[in-house]
Amino acid sequence: MSVPAAPPETPTAQPRKAAAAAWIGSALEYYDFFIYGSAAALIFPEVFFDESDPATATLLSLASFGVAYAARPIGALFLGHYGDRLGRKKIMVFTLFLMGVSTFLIGCLPTYGQVGVLAPTLLVLCRVLQGISAAGEQASASSMTLEHAPPERRGFFTSFTLSGTQGGQLIATLVFIPVAALPEEQLMSWGWRVPFWLSVAVMVVGHVIRRRLDETPAFAEQAASGGVAKMPLAVLMRDHWQDVLRVVAGALVASVSTIFTVWALSYATSDAVGMSRTGMLWVAALANAVALGAIPLWASLSDRIGRRPVYLIGAVGSPVLMFAYLWAISTGSFPLVLVLGILLFGVVYSAANGIWPAFYGEMFSTRVRLSGMAIGTQIGFAVAGFAVTFAAEFAGPEGDDWSAVALFTAVLCLGPLVAGLTARETAKVPTERLGERLAA
Repeated sequence: MSVPAAPPETPTAQPRKAAAAAWIGSALEYYDFFIYGSAAALIFPEVFFDESDPATATLLSLASFGVAYAARPIGALFLGHYGDRLGRKKIMVFTLFLMGVSTFLIGCLPTYGQVGVLAPTLLVLCRVLQGISAAGEQASASSMTLEHAPPERRGFFTSFTLSGTQGGQLIATLVFIPVAALPEEQLMSWGWRVPFWLSVAVMVVGHVIRRRLDETPAFAEQAASGGVAKMPLAVLMRDHWQDVLRVVAGALVASVSTIFTVWALSYATSDAVGMSRTGMLWVAALANAVALGAIPLWASLSDRIGRRPVYLIGAVGSPVLMFAYLWAISTGSFPLVLVLGILLFGVVYSAANGIWPAFYGEMFSTRVRLSGMAIGTQIGFAVAGFAVTFAAEFAGPEGDDWSAVALFTAVLCLGPLVAGLTARETAKVPTERLGERLAA
């Protein structure tokens, strides 16, 4: 008896599979990445650093959060090179494995009280591995979805990468809410480790999903015709250096995210303000939940009216609302913080955050797309990561000068403003012509 042939896939089957793989994989991977941010603000100053000087311990803990961003440009050079030579799928599987292992190991580390300075040293090493993994994750997932997507819906499909990132941040926040509510002794002894141990499940589920995804038609055609660059970085710097700089400047918009998720959380729960850990984690959770709906809506709008106007809404509106949000925290009014937090992070920031995978990816040709996105974004993200450390300095010795932090965020957002104003509009350019100078 013959086995019936499998029905042929519809034209939208692979784009949907690619979008689903990008969403789920990014959510699982960035769950790992963001639980570190919550822990750095709430737990690690006491666990991994010298408690005799709380202010310095907090500063060092926030700096350890930024270490991953410093490692990301290095990871981008390596993973971008191999992603443009070997394919998007291989990098997506590798990054998930590396993130899962490094995150699990953080949950197993000894504390400062047990081994002294060895504890923060090992913590930083694991954080570096997290950064290398994250460097290739978004660029490979975004390249995968963009190259699978119908030309007229590239914005919508690529937005699933960032929607997944927000989903990961939401999951990380929800996991930390019951953990943060544990009695202090249990929280500091074993409770904080549980979210990191869960990364084993993250790694297994993500691998099962991603290994079933096909390589993109654009890359497969490029490889079959012998058009894969032996040295993608050389081609990138020769033909696309202006766009790399534009992506670096645009990626600074991520400073809005790091200030919102890490510094603002630390400030709100400090003695200067005294808001509860659980309450602020709920603000982050609800803002991320709204972002899950806002991101694909903004992305769909960019398919209709263009990438630049939607991107600029986020790039200009986010720093303005940052002033209002940090002021609200200074008042200690939870309802005000909740409303402005959702408006800032859930709605307005999502305009830039949701469309940058298409906006940046469309600047490059298939030969160098993953390299261009990875290198450009990770250099910008490195600055955004250390923005938390600088914010702690600008906040003054008491850590309560919120207006200086808001102004600092606004200055960093000048880069995205320039990037959005000077970029070519590519929403209507055919996929095969992306990256051409005449495609403006």
